[in-house]
Amino acid sequence: MRVQTDNSTQPFDTNEGAKLELGSTAKLRTLVTYLDIIATLHEQYATLSAQQLRSVEIDSRDHLSRCTIDFLLTSPDRSLKSTLEAAMQRRYSASPGETFFTGAGAHTFSNFKREDDSKRPTVQEALRESINLAFIRIMRDVVYHHIYKPPDNTGQVLQDRSHPERNRYLSRFADHEGRVFIRHFYRKYHGLDREEMLNELLDGVRPAPHRYAVIFRSVAPEQSVAAFIKFMRQRFPGSTFTDADLASMYAKYGIDKFNLQDRGYLGHVHPLELWLLGYLRQHPEATLREVNDASSDERQIVYQWLFKSKAKAAQDSRIRTLLEMEAFTEIHKQWKRVGYPFGSLVPSYATAIGVSGDRPAALAELMGIILNEGMRLPTSRIEELHFAAQTPYETVVRRKENQTERVMKREVAAVLKAAVVDVVEAGTARRVKGSFRLGDKTELTVGGKTGTGDNRVEVFGAGGRLIKSRAVSRTATFVFFIGERYFGVITAYVPGETAQNYNFTSALPVQILKNLAPELNPFLDPAKTRSCSTERSGRVTESSASAAPVEKTN
Repeated sequence: MRVQTDNSTQPFDTNEGAKLELGSTAKLRTLVTYLDIIATLHEQYATLSAQQLRSVEIDSRDHLSRCTIDFLLTSPDRSLKSTLEAAMQRRYSASPGETFFTGAGAHTFSNFKREDDSKRPTVQEALRESINLAFIRIMRDVVYHHIYKPPDNTGQVLQDRSHPERNRYLSRFADHEGRVFIRHFYRKYHGLDREEMLNELLDGVRPAPHRYAVIFRSVAPEQSVAAFIKFMRQRFPGSTFTDADLASMYAKYGIDKFNLQDRGYLGHVHPLELWLLGYLRQHPEATLREVNDASSDERQIVYQWLFKSKAKAAQDSRIRTLLEMEAFTEIHKQWKRVGYPFGSLVPSYATAIGVSGDRPAALAELMGIILNEGMRLPTSRIEELHFAAQTPYETVVRRKENQTERVMKREVAAVLKAAVVDVVEAGTARRVKGSFRLGDKTELTVGGKTGTGDNRVEVFGAGGRLIKSRAVSRTATFVFFIGERYFGVITAYVPGETAQNYNFTSALPVQILKNLAPELNPFLDPAKTRSCSTERSGRVTESSASAAPVEKTN
């Protein structure tokens, strides 16, 4: 049974048509990835002898491989179940006193509750209490595993100056970051005429004759000496420059006198911004794709300094960014297998706490996979279509038989199920514990994961001082299962700046589910047959999944 209802006046379905930051529900996806890696490592190493295990070379930063091998060396029980349970008992620091290099920069994170800062919880405890810093470090271990795992160990490129892959990574970084700048500058100047583009650029440059001269000669190299003199006189009306002085400056800063990188330095302008203005003056109708194609050589030229051997630290930070992006490409593949609805992840540890976004319906699907012991079942909204009955054109269209797919090992699903039950039994969703019972008073097992998203645009000044904070949206989500057959998600969502008037947390959807329990309990009892054909508070249709999703968005 599928029950979907909302009180949104928007023309699209919030459950399936939006990209929302659903906060700590992302920890459940991160835990799926963590356990999936442990299961893969178990499959790889569990059959090896102790001597063979000791001979495996593991990079010191590949903590997941190291811990799995150590467990297999010391535990009398080498089963996958025991290995996964041991992984759930591994401890991670929750201290916020560390700066993480991720997402191409240095970042710090905080816990929701300050009393968690001094803790060193197990993975299970971190999920139960939704402790941010523990999951940031779990995600770091996942990323490091993809970078440093044998036999590839792409991270070796960071240690070896002469590694043949270094230049390839640097070229890729130059191309990648150059495209980012080109896209930004294209949006800034596209649609402006020549004069407007030049004025827009100069507005961001502190006036100085040599800077303006470099900029003018770079973006308009075809202009004559007379045009240059006129431009300089307009910009510096009180100057004592003679025409001869300006003619000399015209020759000195010609486009043939300095390379693009040097001209950017002299003009205090990003060199790709200089190049783009010159290109758009000649090709005002160029698309972003055409600009990217035309700038391929310039993107490499601008980063030539990065290829110099004395810049190894700068090289390593750029290569590390690309290695992290590659790791998140692999992580995304695993997330997609279990229903993640988007085409990429933000390559940052913050993805573990929700920065990459999600959809309520996709979260419900993940819970269904866990409840169905790792099997992904399709959702069928329509059982049958019957057209033109009792006519020569009568047609009946029926759904195909269920096409199930195993996307998660049964043992992984069992550990995840136990972990989300613990969240309800003793964690952030404990208020819903005991709310669901059968007619004979038998208590139904409930599991779930909470998440709160307070999404803001914040501007910081010198010393990290917060200057401005603007609310973008606020969400609170509880994805859950009830008994052996039902699962779903409840999401409270406030879009726009009005979100600053609300301060609810994930306790709200948990309480909503608790309040709904008296209404839902009769439908959960297999001993009582009830018709679900009547629409009560939303749309009700049949589903082919053996466990049925229940979704509600407010």
